[in-house]
Amino acid sequence: MNSASDVWASVLEILGRDLTSTSITTWFDDCEAVDLKDSLLVLRSVNDPTDFKRDVIVSRFSEAIKNALREIFSGDFELQVLTQKEYQDYASTKSNERDSSSYGKHFTFERFIVGPSNKFAHAAARAVAESPAEAYNPLFIYGDSGLGKTHLLYAINNVIQKENLAFKTLYVRGEDFTNELISAIQTNRMVEFREKYRQVDLLLVDDIQFIAGKVQTQEEFFHTFNTLHDAGRQIVLTSDRPPMDILRLEDRLRTRFESGLLADIQPPDYETRVAIIRYKAAQYGLNLPEDSFSYISENVTSNVRQIEGLVKKLIAYRDLMQGEINRETIDRAIGEIKKTFAPTPELILQETSSYFSVSIDDIKSQSRTRDTVTARQVSMYLMRIMLDIPLKEIGNHHGGRDHSTVINSVQQVEKHMSKSAQFADTIKDIKANITAKR
Repeated sequence: MNSASDVWASVLEILGRDLTSTSITTWFDDCEAVDLKDSLLVLRSVNDPTDFKRDVIVSRFSEAIKNALREIFSGDFELQVLTQKEYQDYASTKSNERDSSSYGKHFTFERFIVGPSNKFAHAAARAVAESPAEAYNPLFIYGDSGLGKTHLLYAINNVIQKENLAFKTLYVRGEDFTNELISAIQTNRMVEFREKYRQVDLLLVDDIQFIAGKVQTQEEFFHTFNTLHDAGRQIVLTSDRPPMDILRLEDRLRTRFESGLLADIQPPDYETRVAIIRYKAAQYGLNLPEDSFSYISENVTSNVRQIEGLVKKLIAYRDLMQGEINRETIDRAIGEIKKTFAPTPELILQETSSYFSVSIDDIKSQSRTRDTVTARQVSMYLMRIMLDIPLKEIGNHHGGRDHSTVINSVQQVEKHMSKSAQFADTIKDIKANITAKR
């Protein structure tokens, strides 16, 4: 558990012990964790134009959320809940903070465990760091969530900052780029926005797939890309899939992304997982029985982030229980980590509503417009195949619909997928967006 969304999913699970599912849905269905730093969790209510939900969360649930955080981390945490306007300002400030040369210092090439699954991407990143804008420009690194793409971005930045003090670097997530653009348009600060992104020597963009389908964002990024590339500035992008598989990405951006070097990262093989577990355990001062390394490697296979989360969970068990780590403890931690990294119903609703450009409230309403019905059926289908929850609970997340409606929606989506390859690709695209945010 090392991301804000992971922590928030655990908080909701703890809150569910004392609150009804209706209360959870009513107040937290569109609540998103946007940051976790030091001892502060930052939330925002996505569809809350009047700030009513934000005010209720702060007044009625802040102590319960803090108690849940205390249970997770065995320490006191503060809570901040942002309005939409506050979130736009926060996202802009956060991006500016990342512009400094001090971020991600612990993500270095030396700390990146290299194996067959990531060797090519690691070598390409090294080459870019040693010869920016000369080796491969742009460099496009792709692979599933939690495999080390962000680590390589930071590692490139750290080498360049060390060797080229005059280099101006900038890191941003694709989603934050969009939010900053919206804020700049609303506040008439487009000149400053363009100067910020078009006068850097190194632009690092994480999760670029999230600009797909956003017409104005793609337009702005297209010109930013051209300005930097034509000036001989280095661009490094990451995504959870190659450019050709980002369905709503404009062709002119796709061809530019593909004009450089594409480097993929696959899930680590058994030997690499064992090496990562040994390194993480040593890094955090965790002594494990020798046979535990192979056992964990056989049971946690998807990504590095889960492995790191498992090690931290075991450290928490050791400190809380004042005992040695044994097989029973490891099994318990593995079960909790796999559950933690599953997507939440709220995330599925959020990504589905964003993809079809309809609100979550519309999905839960009685609206029968074509896009709303499609989004509603798709989100039900995705909850059915991605979550281990009853049909009735899926219906509750969609405005209290009954199980027969859920079954019919799932069947309709499956039928449409079998007849339309394009629609099947749409489902694949939304699933990938959900997976990237776990």
